[in-house]
Amino acid sequence: MRIVLLGAPGSGKGTQAKLLMERYKLPQISTGDMLREAVAEGSVLGRQAKVAMDAGQLVNDEIVLSIIKERVMRPDARNGFILDGFPRNQQQAEALDLLLMSLGRPLQLALLVAVDVDALIQRLVGRRTCLTCGQMYNVFYAPPHIEGRCDECGGRLRHRGDDNEETIGNRLRVYETHTIPVIEYYQEQEKLRTIQGVGEINDIFKAVCKIFDDVKASTKAESRSDAIRAAIAKHHATKAAAKKTVKKKAATKKKAAAKKTAVKKKAPVKKKAVKKKAVTKKKTAVKKKAPVKKKAAVGKASIKKKKAVTKKKAAVKKTAVKKNAPVKKKAAAKKALKKKVVKKKVVKKAVKKKAARRKR
Repeated sequence: MRIVLLGAPGSGKGTQAKLLMERYKLPQISTGDMLREAVAEGSVLGRQAKVAMDAGQLVNDEIVLSIIKERVMRPDARNGFILDGFPRNQQQAEALDLLLMSLGRPLQLALLVAVDVDALIQRLVGRRTCLTCGQMYNVFYAPPHIEGRCDECGGRLRHRGDDNEETIGNRLRVYETHTIPVIEYYQEQEKLRTIQGVGEINDIFKAVCKIFDDVKASTKAESRSDAIRAAIAKHHATKAAAKKTVKKKAATKKKAAAKKTAVKKKAPVKKKAVKKKAVTKKKTAVKKKAPVKKKAAVGKASIKKKKAVTKKKAAVKKTAVKKNAPVKKKAAAKKALKKKVVKKKVVKKAVKKKAARRKR
């Protein structure tokens, strides 16, 4: 159980916290004690708190919440804790809720120990505390057997300097101003339970235990219900997921079958297309080869033709040469004859010239 104890100064919530701690084996987390412990240990948070305490100021909420966080994470607080002395105002209550929710350990009970003002003043004025074990007494209605000494450990009893009527009056006014909104805050969350802190300590404790046990049982029942609801939801989710998987598998199978059928249907078409493609390819190749062959044949014919023409020309030329031979011979004979005639004329002329000379 995770509970916070609320009540005015002197309401006896500290005493009830100790009794609860002993009975239910839950740690009492008192912010005042934790701050003093942190200061004594000299931790980082303790040093920060000491600066504020030495200056007579309140330790800021950030430091207090950090100390609470560190404390509730210890192994002894795994099953719950009793928070005493914090929160003191609504802002602290909201910050505490956020912290505990983030740790997965929200408060389950806010227990208010209610006492009227006159009884509170009497309690606080007569209050004595053991310096060794922290046991509390009251000189008016719960005094120690030996004055000034603790019945439990024999330690010295202390009367706090601020336990006087004037200081108590101021503290009660602060309590009314700041802490009553905290009570309303937890009441709105339906976590608040109230007991009257008047009468014998054991009688008050019995009333506290009854509330504690009722809330614990109720929380367990709620947790069980939540667990059952979660299990049912999980079962339905698993079933739905399985159904979805089956549907998905069926759809995949159907798709695969349809694909197979389509492939089978396409196979002859594909074969035909391949065959057609092959025939077309062959035809194209033949068509492509035909012009080449034709071209080669044309070329061959052309060469043959050229050769024939050349041969024919050569034959014609030879014939022409043969035909021209007698003509040439005749021309040559004619030329020779002409040359001979000319020569005769020249000789005849020369003879004439010579005869003429002789006559002279």
